[in-house]
Amino acid sequence: MVTVEELRRAQRAGGPATIMAIGTATPPNCVEQSTYADYYFRITNSEHKTELKARFKRMCDKSMIKKRYMYLTEEILKENPNLRAYMAPSLDTRQDIVVVEVPKLGKEAAQKAIKEWGQPKSKITHVVFCTTSGVDMPGADYQLTKLLGLRPSVKRVMLYQQGCFAGGTVLRLAKDFAENNKGARVLVVCAEITAVTFRGPSDAHLDSLVGQALFGDGAAALIIGADPVPEVERPLFELVTAAQTIVPDSHGAIDGHLREFGLMLHLLKDIPTLISKNIEKSLKEAFEPLGISDWNSLFWIVHPGGPAILDQVVEILALQPEKLRATRHVLSEYGNMSSACVLFILDEMRKASIKDGFNTTGEGSEWGVLFGFGPGLTVETVVLRSVTIPK
Repeated sequence: MVTVEELRRAQRAGGPATIMAIGTATPPNCVEQSTYADYYFRITNSEHKTELKARFKRMCDKSMIKKRYMYLTEEILKENPNLRAYMAPSLDTRQDIVVVEVPKLGKEAAQKAIKEWGQPKSKITHVVFCTTSGVDMPGADYQLTKLLGLRPSVKRVMLYQQGCFAGGTVLRLAKDFAENNKGARVLVVCAEITAVTFRGPSDAHLDSLVGQALFGDGAAALIIGADPVPEVERPLFELVTAAQTIVPDSHGAIDGHLREFGLMLHLLKDIPTLISKNIEKSLKEAFEPLGISDWNSLFWIVHPGGPAILDQVVEILALQPEKLRATRHVLSEYGNMSSACVLFILDEMRKASIKDGFNTTGEGSEWGVLFGFGPGLTVETVVLRSVTIPK
């Protein structure tokens, strides 16, 4: 008879969790940031608010965003005037949109990841789905399972209302699933649609206006597992450690409240300072066991909450500007997609590393860090190890 300890050892994987495939998806509707202020104030019947429009245009110009993708089109907004108002009852309409569209967008990203992985979808053992866009039962994890035709016995976890740090949270959970369940293959999906937060402008709520200038829609999916099958599965990054912490003295810095007029976000001005003052502590805790203290020796995946956050991180850590190239590229091309952002950046980094001739998926570096920042103020820190790119 085997012991409990022997059973536990037999259940665990032999090696670290690895990211084996990445897929991304966006709605087809693309909005140009250079003309968005005119569009936004016109579609919300707010063109008479000339000073506020000028202020919003400056926000858009400073955002470092070129374009974003949004499910909400002009036609949808015209058909639903309550979505365009500042605080009109509209939760039912918003829910009707996101409950259907979030799993569909997640499916599109997941299909791309499964195709790259190259294995039958029947081998997926776990699903982790994350969204800040709507709440329903059964959840988006259930809907995705049905849409993809996964096995009914797949083990599902649904994360709602986590916000921008959750791109790190899903990696932390998937790492535990993959390493503690031998043979596990985890499908991770983050899908975000801003239909829950879109609203007209108000002089009394400028932080909501910041969100209107930054957020975009997108979904990203990963396949994560340990002990890749040789010659069959191709790891892209190893997940080495993962940690979560609350930044001291940050209560109320980022929060959101779901009400009958949708999800109302509140953002304080000192978010970049709070993050930059505390980021080195998280780095030291993560990398001291590895004997690493040169932050420029790492590759960087940072949630692009906005350009001010990125600029202060570069300054306080004395980073070479190119270290945040992949992060700034995703911010420029997609805006802030909340939980999905860091997964888009992982995809951009591995593709650019191959294109630019680097010898690892981490732009030539072996070790890297992924940071997720969000409500709380909560920070997720994931230590990554790149893999060698075959010549």
